[in-house]
Amino acid sequence: MKLKVCGMRERENIQRICELDIDFMGFIFYEKSPRFVPNDQALLLSTFPGTIKKVGVFVNAVLDSVLEKVSSFGLDYVQLHGDESTDDCRSLKETGVGVIKVFPISDVLPLSLMNSYEPYVDFFLFDTKSSKYGGSGLKFNWDLLNDYSLRTPYFLSGGIGEEDINDIVERNLPGLYAIDVNSGVEIKPGLKDLKKVGSITSLVSRNL
Repeated sequence: MKLKVCGMRERENIQRICELDIDFMGFIFYEKSPRFVPNDQALLLSTFPGTIKKVGVFVNAVLDSVLEKVSSFGLDYVQLHGDESTDDCRSLKETGVGVIKVFPISDVLPLSLMNSYEPYVDFFLFDTKSSKYGGSGLKFNWDLLNDYSLRTPYFLSGGIGEEDINDIVERNLPGLYAIDVNSGVEIKPGLKDLKKVGSITSLVSRNL
């Protein structure tokens, strides 16, 4: 079980979270998000530890703009939250960057649609369907994941806090690769609570 902390933005907070046992850190490049990372903060990542993968989060961005962020931030993965096509995913993957395609979930898993993306992505990410492209703090019905039958592993997101970790682990969900936390561990948008994240890292490690 891997752990991703998304929506990071503040210099000191980034440094402190990097000292914890996490595997992925997400940076949001969607201007309408309260966790948006401005261009002038790219230098925040100049001493980023190699053990943590950097993930850039995008919503219907022009591919050239995505690739510019991949280069300037040294991103390992791009996380696509919008209506990006299979061709978009293929074009990005061909550049060598990892691709995470997000599917918002309400009351059904769109397995047929996801199947068409499988050749062009490394991971899926399931988040609760909302008008905000993520960060809503809401959970969908995780029982739906019992029917997951595709080959591509996935990240689970959507209002996850420390009180949810044991439940997620005990479900033994097929295909689950990582837990993605954001609003459920925040003091305010873009600023994470170190104690909450630390507690989750301990819970995840205990269940490995």
